[in-house]
Amino acid sequence: MNSEVDKYLDKLKNWNEEITLLRSFVLECGLTEEFKWKHPCYSLGKKNILLIHEFKDYCAVLFMKGALLNDGSNILVQQTKNTQTGRQIRFTNTSEIIKLKKVIKEYIFEAIEVEKEGLKVKKKKTTDYEVPEELKLAFKDNPQFEIAFKNLTPGRQRGYLLHFGGAKQSKTRTSRIEKNKDRILKNFGLNDCICGRSKRMPNCDGSHKYINN
Repeated sequence: MNSEVDKYLDKLKNWNEEITLLRSFVLECGLTEEFKWKHPCYSLGKKNILLIHEFKDYCAVLFMKGALLNDGSNILVQQTKNTQTGRQIRFTNTSEIIKLKKVIKEYIFEAIEVEKEGLKVKKKKTTDYEVPEELKLAFKDNPQFEIAFKNLTPGRQRGYLLHFGGAKQSKTRTSRIEKNKDRILKNFGLNDCICGRSKRMPNCDGSHKYINN
């Protein structure tokens, strides 16, 4: 048992009982308990198998390679349509968790076998993502902008394509493109730090909010 997880549970106001119960089930499966991304994380060797986390309306077990699980009980949830690898089992009370104890552990053991076999989720390539028409127009109007976009790493390109394409209205997609055009021209990703003060480089941690103008 990890002391950081103990501290996390002591401070947890909602879902404490449910997550404590889930924790006990996971520990019975022989995984190593760690505290990563501010949540209890369970690993096999150096490979992360699952995470326990909480939201406003539910708590969940997140399997890192959940897309590869058989899901015979049809209980896995894809958190968003763009989530490629992870899958959740969601809970809203302890009764659900107790009732599904056997099933939960079966899924955990399957996830362990998936990792032992070295299986990997086949992810979509950047070229598989749809390019919004508004972005195509922006490229046409500014060839240097298109060159800068294509010079970004594939991961950064995907981040922008999902962000731009996630807007329902054309004017919002256009606004998002214009807002991020300068970042792209400077070779920054959507969530990259541009102030240089982040403690989570290259990711932004919000430090720019405290810079005095």
